[in-house]
Amino acid sequence: MAEFVQYLINGITLGSIYGLIAVGYTMVFGIIGMVNFAHGEVFMIGAVTALIIYVAVTSFMGTTAGAVFIALMLCLVAAILLTSLLNLIIEKVAYRPLRGSFRLAPLISALGMSYALKNFVNVFQYEYGSNKSVPSILTGHVSIITDANGFEAVLNYKNILIMIVTAIMLGIFWYLVQKTPLGRAQRSCEQDRKMASLLGVDVNRTIAITFAIGAALAAVAGVLYLVFYSSISYNDGTIPGLKAFTAAVLGGIGSLPGAVLGGLLIGLIEIMWSGYVSSDYKDVAVFSVLIIVLIIMPQGILGKPEVEKV
Repeated sequence: MAEFVQYLINGITLGSIYGLIAVGYTMVFGIIGMVNFAHGEVFMIGAVTALIIYVAVTSFMGTTAGAVFIALMLCLVAAILLTSLLNLIIEKVAYRPLRGSFRLAPLISALGMSYALKNFVNVFQYEYGSNKSVPSILTGHVSIITDANGFEAVLNYKNILIMIVTAIMLGIFWYLVQKTPLGRAQRSCEQDRKMASLLGVDVNRTIAITFAIGAALAAVAGVLYLVFYSSISYNDGTIPGLKAFTAAVLGGIGSLPGAVLGGLLIGLIEIMWSGYVSSDYKDVAVFSVLIIVLIIMPQGILGKPEVEKV
């Protein structure tokens, strides 16, 4: 029982990170109908930025509780600002000129941007010797349950931090989408961009801000990923990015609650499979779920069937 509880905690924690990334995928797809395959690399750049800031601050101030808190706050701010600016540039340079072209062109552009960002970070790390790992962050824990075999299920402080930050970010984002003029503009662009433009909505501005918000959520996920694993590499945007995309599809691409639900399910599947079957095949299990869902429920768990306008 204790083992199951531990896997459940770790699965929810990892799923929270996937959920934050998945929201960025589903936002962009919901408004412009395009999958931003560079989103995983934006997440990775947020994590790398956080790593550099964290190492710099803790090298100067030490690793006391106060120093770690300041370092994490600076990591969040720096990662959000950098990735938001980066995504604004990506949207304007790589996606906006292709918005009205045939559907394959934006996909190729997105893949090209993904590889460009990945290789840029690879060269940067090689040239400047950037650290790829940090000492474990927030090492304390709270004991939950101990079974008859002596296995103790614990709730680490970093698990608590990740869950709380994820809940706060999703709450802020929900309010932004549902209760603000920007959210109304996003929803109108999702329904019909041409009509929204005729009614005075600045479509280009709305899409650009959506890209920036998606990048901010990915940056927060990157910081939390660094807290969870204590390491990051230039190649760590690809697989988590694909898993987050799988989460978005599983929950229903275009559905924000579906993206969060899909992220939690993917996290649980990955951790449970690693614990009870084999960690070598955890990625196989996750992507097999994507295939099964696409066959049985192409619209996802909370997605709506696409209606063809005639």
